[in-house]
Amino acid sequence: MTKPRDIRAAILSAVTERGEGKTVCPSEIARQLGGSDEKVWRLLMAPIRQVAVDLALSGEVRILRKGRAVDPRDFKGIYRLAPASEEAGAGNSASVLPVSQ
Repeated sequence: MTKPRDIRAAILSAVTERGEGKTVCPSEIARQLGGSDEKVWRLLMAPIRQVAVDLALSGEVRILRKGRAVDPRDFKGIYRLAPASEEAGAGNSASVLPVSQ
């Protein structure tokens, strides 16, 4: 059984490694912790969501939907995780690089 502290460490590590301007899909965390067996990693999605909410409420990460920060207490559907220090609304998927200005 994966413990919340292990999930927390995996989320924080992933968003830090991915860096500013990029996001992490929660399923990446689930696969990292649970392996490639979908029946195993899918069971981790709810605990990962709860830890992500806790981390967002404490200001350690941001939860994004459609590239915008959402209220961690009230969001539905697909989401991504970003470092807390990013500008609001600046979240991009890992495959998209920010435009230099």
